[in-house]
Amino acid sequence: MHKDQLLTRRRALLAGATVLGAAHAAGTARLLTTQAPARPVRGAAAAAGPQTVTPLKPSASPPRSMTGGGPPQGGPPRTAVRGKPIMRLSGRGTSMVLTFDDGPDPRYTPSILRTLREYDVRAVFFVCGEMAVEHKDLLREMADGGHVVGNHTWTHPLLTRLPRSRIRSEMERTCEVIADAYGEAPLWFRAPYGAWNRAVFQLGAELGMEPFAWTVDSFDWATPGTPTIVRRVEGNAAPGVIVLSHDAGGDRSQSVEALREYLPYLRDSGYHFTVPRRRST
Repeated sequence: MHKDQLLTRRRALLAGATVLGAAHAAGTARLLTTQAPARPVRGAAAAAGPQTVTPLKPSASPPRSMTGGGPPQGGPPRTAVRGKPIMRLSGRGTSMVLTFDDGPDPRYTPSILRTLREYDVRAVFFVCGEMAVEHKDLLREMADGGHVVGNHTWTHPLLTRLPRSRIRSEMERTCEVIADAYGEAPLWFRAPYGAWNRAVFQLGAELGMEPFAWTVDSFDWATPGTPTIVRRVEGNAAPGVIVLSHDAGGDRSQSVEALREYLPYLRDSGYHFTVPRRRST
């Protein structure tokens, strides 16, 4: 499927994911809305309830050894099965997490990496296997820059409509590509559209990954205009939030430009940017 066709498919599937999220409305997580326009919550991630994750030191050295090469010996590490995705950071301070989904895309990802490098900021990239396998050089660049690479499935399907065998295949194939190009198997997984169910949590854990959602949706996927994206991110900035943006799946020039605007503003406002690490079990 051509890259620009993904946007049309994802918008169509988004409607189904939103219905799934509404079915679990009793557990809807609190979103930060300071100075931000009211907006719908995408998918079941917002309905799953908040979980926290321990941050690394802000914008410090690479989060994991980038020299190991390949998946861990003896298979993925044992991971507890969660019932909810992680949606915010734990701890004190003014740390935030920037995340980018659907890439890597050679039209937009390099510009995002350059901006992050300019400000010495680390981020999390949730990549799709069908994109990553064609652009392994960009995953290696992420590793060199100290960024975290997570699993966002192979083809970006609505997982809650798939059988377990297909869900596992979507995850497993992407794990293999990441391990080969990035140097280590992924520790983090994000369900497309934020649509989670028991099978998704279980299979992710079997592959050694923790479920990682978001607190603030920039809605850049809808291409609302650079100023709107900037206002949403800056208006929702607060300690512990996880920001969702995209570096592929359509025209992401607005996302690239918005990052250039809000990143220095947030740094000047006292915010730091960090990446997650697995909590000890």
